[in-house]
Amino acid sequence: MDVTVNVTRARSLYVLSGPRGAGKTTFCQKLIGLARAAGRDVAGLVSPAVVQDGARIGFDAKAIRSGERRILGRATPEPGLEVVLGRWFFSPTTLDWGNRVLAASCPCDVLIVDEIGPLELLRGEGWTAALEVLRTGAYRIGLAVIRPELLDVAQAVLPIAGHFDVQEDQHTRRLIQLFTLAAS
Repeated sequence: MDVTVNVTRARSLYVLSGPRGAGKTTFCQKLIGLARAAGRDVAGLVSPAVVQDGARIGFDAKAIRSGERRILGRATPEPGLEVVLGRWFFSPTTLDWGNRVLAASCPCDVLIVDEIGPLELLRGEGWTAALEVLRTGAYRIGLAVIRPELLDVAQAVLPIAGHFDVQEDQHTRRLIQLFTLAAS
């Protein structure tokens, strides 16, 4: 896959994709640490997995700037998890909170949204503020985590400058360069 990207725009948005469990969120967390170490203001949301007895039972939402973490979704129904997508049950309260976090994320040097999925791209629900902020926000460089099967939909609504696969070492090395050097 070609990893040539367009870095001539004032705001550059890149997509990180890969199959479920491939390490997209882990890579985002690494990128956050590296960008901060390079002196960048990093904002947005990540969605770390919640694992119990070796099994993924859900996801939380974590605000990158504040570190605040809330229950986003679980594989089994629980009180307050009222938005259903496939086998997942999501918290509308956390989705609203995430929209507020995203709306307040800019200005920043680095904006990360982990992840934009079927709720946002197919149903117009979830972190809808992410789409607007990624299109128009005051950030230097952005990264949106999007599943491979949704890339065509995302490309129709977002100004994507390049796409990277988390499973390709040359792609992850290039992203690290972009987010630690080009965000200045």
